[in-house]
Amino acid sequence: MNVLFCLTPKSEVAHLHDDWTLRQAIEKLERSGYTAVPLIDRKGHYIGTVSEGDILWTLKKRYDMNMKAAESISVLTVERRMNLQPVSINATMEDLVQTAMNQNFVPVIDDNKIFIGIVTRKDIIRFCYEGYMKNKTIQEG
Repeated sequence: MNVLFCLTPKSEVAHLHDDWTLRQAIEKLERSGYTAVPLIDRKGHYIGTVSEGDILWTLKKRYDMNMKAAESISVLTVERRMNLQPVSINATMEDLVQTAMNQNFVPVIDDNKIFIGIVTRKDIIRFCYEGYMKNKTIQEG
């Protein structure tokens, strides 16, 4: 199975850039409605994933919940508690399933480590379910 079958392309994925401020990251998360989004550099390389909790705890620990300070703080200063592992575009379905067991989505990178999109756990479950149902129909047939 090709990863591209389940891929949500970068153009459709809410993500942050490494040169953004903490406030920009907060606003992007708020608009997107997601609780975690990929962080990429301007060349497109995947850096990691930033979650709402990461931002909240950074604001609390370092900046006394001061939203005004968030306007001048780099998003790179956010301590990321999760380290969502990306998979290669050449990953197998087994690789995706294994990785998605511990993550809500799996970032996908190409051979140059450029972020190209994500595969959601929902899409993996859908793919497995459809395969199961197809196999079940064949066996019953």
